[in-house]
Amino acid sequence: MTFEHNLEKYAELTVRVALNIQAGQSLWINAPIGHPEFVRLITRKAYEAGAKHVHIEWQDEICTQIRYTHAPDESFNEYPAWRAQALTELAENNGAYLWIDADNPELLKDVDPARISANAKAAGPLLVKWREYMSSYKMTWSIIAAPSLAWAQKVFPDLEDQAAVTALWDAIFEATRVDQENPVQTWQDHNATLRSKREQLNEKQFHKIHYRAPGTELTVELPPQHIWRGGSATNETGGFDFNPNIPTEEVFISPNRLGTNGTVRSSKPLSYQGSLIDNFSITFEQGRVTHYTAEQGFESLQAMIEMDEGAHFLGEIALVPHVSPISNTNLIFFNTLYDENASNHLALGRAFPTCIEGGTKMTKEEQLQAGLNDSLIHVDFMIGSAEMDIDGEHADGTLEPIFRKGNWAF
Repeated sequence: MTFEHNLEKYAELTVRVALNIQAGQSLWINAPIGHPEFVRLITRKAYEAGAKHVHIEWQDEICTQIRYTHAPDESFNEYPAWRAQALTELAENNGAYLWIDADNPELLKDVDPARISANAKAAGPLLVKWREYMSSYKMTWSIIAAPSLAWAQKVFPDLEDQAAVTALWDAIFEATRVDQENPVQTWQDHNATLRSKREQLNEKQFHKIHYRAPGTELTVELPPQHIWRGGSATNETGGFDFNPNIPTEEVFISPNRLGTNGTVRSSKPLSYQGSLIDNFSITFEQGRVTHYTAEQGFESLQAMIEMDEGAHFLGEIALVPHVSPISNTNLIFFNTLYDENASNHLALGRAFPTCIEGGTKMTKEEQLQAGLNDSLIHVDFMIGSAEMDIDGEHADGTLEPIFRKGNWAF
């Protein structure tokens, strides 16, 4: 009964906070086939909240693996235009989109990275409008997670199958605050805390951010009139709040694409397109990646950075305290949604137009001129630890502590 009660609360949190479904909205759920009961709970609660239509797109990771293993090469140079059109139509009508992540972190580890890269490049041009709606918050979207057996075995390798799945569910309930009595109210309070942090940073309008940690010495310049975001976002079309990620512990900004210099080292493994990249470092000069190494998954890291020119530049920097419900589990989740919210992180690729004043009303060219990056990808990777110090540099060159020993200094 405890598990069923928590699952019910998780579904309620998803509909009321993550998506904040409004009367008359349509909802598209990208759902793993291993969780029909959870998806049914979300569907029921969405209709109870006033949803007009709930569309379920079921995904099977084994079928995905079969495709990448056996399909002809030319199939990865195509992307179904009808799916891109459907997603764009959902966005144009102020619909809501939910992705339930349950993937095996190493699902495609034996697949040629060129196939994965080709598939992403084929999808890119067709999904431009869809991604613009998402990145500018002109529609509602959110990402949550649910365990798969393969994922649970990766996080808890010493447990038997069902025990590992149960342990991962418990970790998810803890990280998302679902194990608390009233998760909806708890998340409203948490969003208010994150809003306070981003307001403090917006008042300071730092010129640069300096990172220092073992293997990391990095300086990142911020664009003028930048806006820190984090926690809840506001749907620009409907004017109501939603949470793009649950869980989330971050406040974030899009940097000046040409203003990053130095070297940064990863602090957690990165699960990217079904492969793990671990113990890697990236060096930047005038914003662009000039050198990178990886002890594991170098080919996947290379394919990611070489995806397009924009993948060589940062699109996001995010501040996450080392002390948080996710970090306090002392787990490596091998899942970016969770690991990025236990650690300071950066993202290569596409920037957020909402992170500069008037950015959502700019053309792509105007956004580039304002310092925002553009790319087919947006991939977060973790760099934070209890040993990381971060300073903000004011326009006059004075420094002010932001993080000390991995946590907020103010």
